[in-house]
Amino acid sequence: MNRQKKIKQLLKAHAKKASAKLAPPSKNKYISKADRLKIDAESTPESSVAPEHEPVNLNN
Repeated sequence: MNRQKKIKQLLKAHAKKASAKLAPPSKNKYISKADRLKIDAESTPESSVAPEHEPVNLNN
């Protein structure tokens, strides 16, 4: 009985791994930080550097 149980257990494990490969991935593909910055730079206009505001003088 022990040998049959081990064989059944192995076949079950192989079937589980095979079905896991066929299942759609649950997580999105990893995108590195550099690639994310490239994508953001391409999607936004070239004005990536915002103009600085002049300081306001409150001592009138």
